[in-house]
Amino acid sequence: MNEIKMICLDLDGTLLNSQKQISERNLQALRECAARGIEIVPATGRIADGIPLQIKKLPGVRYGITTNGAAIVNFEEGKVLDQRKIDYEKAIELLTFIAQYPIMYDPYINGRGITERRFLENMEAYGIPKEIQELIHTTRDLVPNIIEYVKEHRCSVEKINLFFQDPEAKKQMRKDLEKFSDIIITSAMPYNLEINHPEATKGQAIVRLASLLGLKKNETMAFGDGENDFSMMEEAGIGVAMANGMEGLKAAADYVTVSNDEDGVWAAINYFILGQR
Repeated sequence: MNEIKMICLDLDGTLLNSQKQISERNLQALRECAARGIEIVPATGRIADGIPLQIKKLPGVRYGITTNGAAIVNFEEGKVLDQRKIDYEKAIELLTFIAQYPIMYDPYINGRGITERRFLENMEAYGIPKEIQELIHTTRDLVPNIIEYVKEHRCSVEKINLFFQDPEAKKQMRKDLEKFSDIIITSAMPYNLEINHPEATKGQAIVRLASLLGLKKNETMAFGDGENDFSMMEEAGIGVAMANGMEGLKAAADYVTVSNDEDGVWAAINYFILGQR
């Protein structure tokens, strides 16, 4: 096995603990990797603005995989290196369909989410916990009407988020969305669904970024816990699932570490890279 040269990390439920914080042990492990020249790459369903500054400022963090792989971003240069977006016509078709349901929805456009006041002021009604409400407030721009905004600006879309209070409503929406072609549907949290372009997966983004950096598959490593991390388990040289992750993800992974609240990233990096077994 070649030496690991790039580590891709999901954030929520993986690098971040249940309080949405990064522990000192995880930070120290990533600093030691950076000191060895390893690329540290956040790989998240969030937009770039939603990645904590503490993470973006870590040595070794030059690139990010955002919105589930819809964008690969160079943080140092403020450039998007690769994008896989839902085109305007498909976005309008999807949003018009989704708007028939009593749920909260918001698309990501050009690295920002857009939302309406009726959603932003009633997030608890859509099952969104307090810590995520704070993130949404900092990463969304208010518009009078989402669909009219997309029509007016003829926007292509990086991702569409859907939020549900009722798990059964989420299950039914997923089933109803199966009629649409050329999209991929995943879920990062119990109360949401996420719609992307079919090539916008974290795993495919790892492949594309590795190619840009001249790295081989067996020089990459990825950490995750949720459904939108399955592709990383398939495409990374070493796929690491968290103990708190989905059972299917753990079955697909090469290695299962301890939970995000037990510094599972630190534990696996010690095992595979730092030699502290």
